[in-house]
Parts: sequence; C-alpha cells; structure tokens
Amino acid sequence: MALLAATVWAQAPGANYDEAKVGNFTLPDPLRMQSGQMVKDAATWRTKRRPEILRLFEETVYGRTPAARKIEYEMVNQAKDALGGKATRKQVTVWPVGRPGPTMHILMYLPNARKGAVPVFLGLNFGGNQAVQPDPAIAITKNWVRPPRHSKETRATEASRGAEASRWPVEMIVSRGYGVATVYYGDLFPDNKDGLPDSIIPKMYKPGQKARAPEDWNAIGAWAYGLSRALDYLEKDTDVDAKRVAVLGHSRLGKTSLWAGAQDERFALVISNNSGEGGASLARRNFGETVERINTAFPHWFNDNFKKYNTRVNDLPVDQHMLIALIAPRPVYIASAQEDQWADPKGEFLAGKGADPVYRLLGTDGMGAAQWPGVHQPVMTRIGYHLRAGKHDVTNYDWDQFIKFADRHMPKR
Repeated sequence: MALLAATVWAQAPGANYDEAKVGNFTLPDPLRMQSGQMVKDAATWRTKRRPEILRLFEETVYGRTPAARKIEYEMVNQAKDALGGKATRKQVTVWPVGRPGPTMHILMYLPNARKGAVPVFLGLNFGGNQAVQPDPAIAITKNWVRPPRHSKETRATEASRGAEASRWPVEMIVSRGYGVATVYYGDLFPDNKDGLPDSIIPKMYKPGQKARAPEDWNAIGAWAYGLSRALDYLEKDTDVDAKRVAVLGHSRLGKTSLWAGAQDERFALVISNNSGEGGASLARRNFGETVERINTAFPHWFNDNFKKYNTRVNDLPVDQHMLIALIAPRPVYIASAQEDQWADPKGEFLAGKGADPVYRLLGTDGMGAAQWPGVHQPVMTRIGYHLRAGKHDVTNYDWDQFIKFADRHMPKR
C-alpha cells in the first residue's frame, strides 16, 4: 500500500554502523558569525546570526523559497459526527499558489468536546488523506502516489483507505484535546526524481524563468511551503487556535517539518520523527546514511548546491544542529528509534545538544540531558528527545510523548 512510500532502506550495504569508525569531526559554532564575531546576546542572534544561518541553509541545502502568494481556499465538506460523534471532520481545498493553479487538500479532525479554539498538530502524509483514516467520506487523492511493492500502479485506490492509520492515532489525539490537520505531500511535489514538472515549483517561476537555479528550492522546500500555506488556512479557521499549531513529520517529512519550522516562526512547536540525514542527524557524523547517498537516491529533495558536498561534507558551512537552532527559542522535539540505525539516532540527539547554547542564550533550559538517554527515557526540556524501541515508524508511544511535550510547552492560553 501507499504506506510503504515512507519506508527507507533498512541497513544499506557499505554504510558505517560502528561507533569506533565515526572518526573525529568539528561542528560549526552556531554562535560564531562567519566574520568570526561571537554572538553574546539575543539581539545579535536575532538580527545577524539567525538570518545568516538561514541564508546558508537556503544556499547550500534546501534552496531559496519564493515569497508566499495569497492563498484561496474552499470548505468542501464538514461532518460533526466523525469518530462516532467525538470529532468534527473537515475537508478543505487550498490553492497554495493562487487560483487558478494546483490544489492541496487539508483533512482535519477537531474534538467536539471543546470550549473555544483548539491547538492542532499539522503534518504531511505519505499516501493521500484517505490513507490516514478508513472513513469512506474522505476523498481519495487523484495525484501520483508511490507504487506498492511489486506493482507499477501510481494511482490510489480504495485499498489504500486507512493504510497509514497506525501512524495517525486520530481518536487518541482528539481525546487529549488536540486537533489534527494533514495534507498529502504529493499535492505539492510528487516524490520521484521526475516530479518537478507536476509540482508547484514551476508555477512559481519568475517571468521568463524556465528552470531552477542551483540554489533554488526543490521537493523538501515545496513540501515545507505547503505546511505554511496550510497554516495560513488554519489562521482563518475560528475553531483552531492558530497560535498553538505544532508542525510535525516522519522520515523525509521530518526533515520537512524542521525546515518549515525554521523558516516560519508562526509554528509554535516543531516535531521531527526519525528524520535522519538532512533532518535532525548531524551530516558530519559518519554513521548510517550520508550526504552522498541521500543526494544520489533522492536527487529531487535538496537544491543542486547540496550535491557539491557529497564527498566533502566537512566543508559545509552548516550542520543540522544549526537547523534546530533556527527554531529557538520555540520548543522542538526530536524522536529516534533504536533499530533505525540508518537515521543515526545518536547523531539526532547530538544535533539537539549542539543547538543547546542558542536556546540557553535565549533564556530557555535547552537540552536537559547531558548524555544520550536510554530507551524510553524521554527528555521534556525546551529541546525534547526520546529514543524508542523498534524500527523506523511512528507509533502510539511517539504520539504519547508528542502530546505530553505539547501539554508542557504549548499550554492553553
């Protein structure tokens, strides 16, 4: 089913999984300007260093995102009897680059037992909105989907209904007082190396432009753009507390949630689940997936300049701890899985630790763990983290921690 689109190779041949072979590396100091000047106060971070780091990520990794266009949206339908009467289900069509143009579709579940506007978890899904819940009223995506194993079928069918339900425990989330909003990532950029023409990117070319420049955005940038446009809509929905929207993602969409949260400071909280290389994991750590491998397997995710660092990662002016630092002082949660060595769980933790000085400079408690925590020992400080038993996936354990973290850091106003 479409669920398999989210699965990354388990343990690729030739990758290093031996800590003794990681070697020495030096991370760029997030508080040292390229000029050599040290950042010693919040004002300098805000006005100088943060914009500098953001620009470096745009130029060398994710690409420059064009200025947002005014969205248009249309409520397709809503039902107040979803989940056996526990929730209201909404389906909203959004024109993320304006009308006429491509559309993306938001599926929402909001708790009926609410007083006033509610906080929401917002994330992209892998298989189409119909994969999130088996509800037959959910529209099936008409866009390209990754073929199931041993198949060449690239269109979703009835068989895909509920295929990702285990990753979206909607009833559990709603029962804890939160709403859920999701968009199919293929609405924005079909996840294949030839997906650019069918993505939103050409629709946003400048007059006369016919191709992307090496520093321009690619799939992850398009997906992150879509998350911000979904937030544009949520700001207009009076049932939603748009000041308390947590953006989250798993795997490649965890990379996306971090990039969306780094660029768009309206997101109150950011969650990365098993995001690995190009997400929360340190690029300079020789463990699991590498920059060269990810750029070879998925050439459409990052900008073309990132490929220049395939074999010289130490020359990158940034590393992923600096991406997490861009989210400061807002809360960020990094989730790893013990058997997901490809994503380098320890490297994900170390990236959180690397962002700690920025969070502390800005007056928070930063990362509360001095050492890599053991399995099921969640850290709930401003930079949160857990290592879960099991494989590359999203589980109820993960969601339980996400909700507890949100309860602590995104409380009712």
